[in-house]
Amino acid sequence: MLDWIRGVFSNPAVQSAVRVTFIMAFASTAISSGIGIAAGLWLQKHNFFGKRVIIRINRTLMGVPPVVIGLLVYLLTMRGGPLGPLSLLFTVRGMILAQVLIITPIISGMVYSYAAGAVPAIQEFAITMGADKRQTNRLIISELRNEIYFCIIAGFGRAISEVGSVMLVGGNIKGHTRTMTTMISLLKSQGIYSEGIGLGLMLLLIAFILQTLGDYLRKEEVRNENY
Repeated sequence: MLDWIRGVFSNPAVQSAVRVTFIMAFASTAISSGIGIAAGLWLQKHNFFGKRVIIRINRTLMGVPPVVIGLLVYLLTMRGGPLGPLSLLFTVRGMILAQVLIITPIISGMVYSYAAGAVPAIQEFAITMGADKRQTNRLIISELRNEIYFCIIAGFGRAISEVGSVMLVGGNIKGHTRTMTTMISLLKSQGIYSEGIGLGLMLLLIAFILQTLGDYLRKEEVRNENY
């Protein structure tokens, strides 16, 4: 078993796909988390005309087919498109842009939903304790840290498992823009199942590790509260 796994991941093409996948997933998740968390909390905090429309639009974007976003980014980054001069098409940077557009509404929508349910009670508690604005904001972030973590994990899981948009924008170029998921699709079409299974198992392992880390953090929080 170990020899089989070692053989799969000793392939330079597989190593390149793993590297590209992690660069794309971590970069896009980091950017989307910064934008999405701030947007979700801001949207919960402020009331203004058209807020319900914006929330509906965000929820619609949470379920938009990734291939549609991929097509949009392709049109924007192609040579004759508005972003053509930036040379983003068929690059990892272009794939990151597509993933940011996909993931940001997911994170912002989830953060808003959590915040809408929990923040009013947190603010009332902060007021009774005489906390100022900065202390209240810190308390909100502290109380929502587990929920925010799972929002980030949801975004990362979407980024690392995406096929359609990265195929369109990245072009599945060997050694440059080929990811684990696009490589699995290619290997399946070629009838090379062993490497495809190895990559699939690695994706499952990543999901398991992230879930285990989430459970650990939750247990640590409960333990600290008991103390």
